[in-house]
Amino acid sequence: MLLLTWGIRYLWVSLPIITGYSAKMACSCTFLSGRPLSAVEKEELGTGPLAWATLRLDSSDQSVTATVFGLAAKKAIYRKGLGCTLVNGIPESAIRAQAGNFSSATLPPADSLPWPMGDRLSDTFPEGIDRTRLMAAINTAFLEPDTTRLLRTRAVVIVYKGQLVGEQYAPGFDRHTPQLSWSMAKSVTSALVGKLVMEGKLQPDQPAPVPEWQSVKDGREAITLKNLLHQSSGLDFEENYAKSSDATNMLFREADMGGYTAGHALREKPGTRFYYSSGNSNIIAGIVRRTIGDAAYHSYPADSLFYPAGIRSMVLEPDANGTYVGSSYAFANARDWARFGLLYANDGMAGGHRLLPEGWVKATVTPAPAAPRGQYGYQFWLNAGPAGNSAARLYPQLPEDMYYADGYEGQYVIVIPSRQLVLVRLGQTNGDNFDLVAFVGGVLGALK
Repeated sequence: MLLLTWGIRYLWVSLPIITGYSAKMACSCTFLSGRPLSAVEKEELGTGPLAWATLRLDSSDQSVTATVFGLAAKKAIYRKGLGCTLVNGIPESAIRAQAGNFSSATLPPADSLPWPMGDRLSDTFPEGIDRTRLMAAINTAFLEPDTTRLLRTRAVVIVYKGQLVGEQYAPGFDRHTPQLSWSMAKSVTSALVGKLVMEGKLQPDQPAPVPEWQSVKDGREAITLKNLLHQSSGLDFEENYAKSSDATNMLFREADMGGYTAGHALREKPGTRFYYSSGNSNIIAGIVRRTIGDAAYHSYPADSLFYPAGIRSMVLEPDANGTYVGSSYAFANARDWARFGLLYANDGMAGGHRLLPEGWVKATVTPAPAAPRGQYGYQFWLNAGPAGNSAARLYPQLPEDMYYADGYEGQYVIVIPSRQLVLVRLGQTNGDNFDLVAFVGGVLGALK
């Protein structure tokens, strides 16, 4: 009887997460990325409990519904410009009605403009790099030497001295295919904060403008925007994807992800402990939305940041409440992910214009005081190491000035200022199967 009770509880708690994940992933990968559902079922959803899900794709209303044994139905809907959203807690009709005012900018064809503002590449190759060794390093990232530990690398783009010097794609993917960020979205959210700081609308050192915290006296009113950026808010939030947790409930069961997280109590004093939390990032996303205002919310990212940086394909997907899921859901093609890295490599400059405030990149790559290994800044991972002990950094084999956006299943946008490098690797890799040190080391080895 005890075992039966446990089994029923497991299914009750876990099935909506399995179906929510499956519906959302299938919807985004088919309608936004343009991939066949059969490939998504095999690669993204073909193992473990995810394989239990039965998917129904409806092309007429551009949705995917997932069930397990006919239970726990979850539906994700696609809207042009907004990608896919799980229907959670809010009627589908109300979610569909949220589509707002997108950018009206008219851009020249990308192929008519030189890189990085466009896709026309230089005929010359920069000095200081061995092209043969570079191509070998890129090719190695796509090899599958162990069929029990598949890498499934889907895209690699290398930018050296501002020039795109190498790229490669797996079958079924090309330079136009939008690919999922997972937690690289946190870094994009941070960039939007930087833009609003530049406009004088946000101040990192001030208490975070979260309405439900302003009238309380339980310690949350002292949480600053910088605490949230640094992943040291002190909120009692569990980031665990191996079971039902705050993070999985937030992503697959909640309508207002930032509001859900903001309602959590404090666990410790803000700024005293580093704890990586997607909830913090979605609170930031809510701050960004309220600061921009709903009238310009859907046009602001493209008009103020993406288009001026040459980024055309970026789509930020919202939760059911209409707020971009700043922790996890951004789609862009590999070249645009490289442009995002290049924006940071160029200290917030693109196309001759300053898009991020002076000092923002420096602040971004300054380790959070609570990060014990100097491993985190403003929603970017760092390789700095503890103060005065860089040898204890996360990757001692790689340059200590390396910083990077990092997403689940091996998504990376890596910036190494000292080597004038931006590296992008996108894929669908389980666990730690992808050897980041070997990949970056191979590219570094091509530099003369």
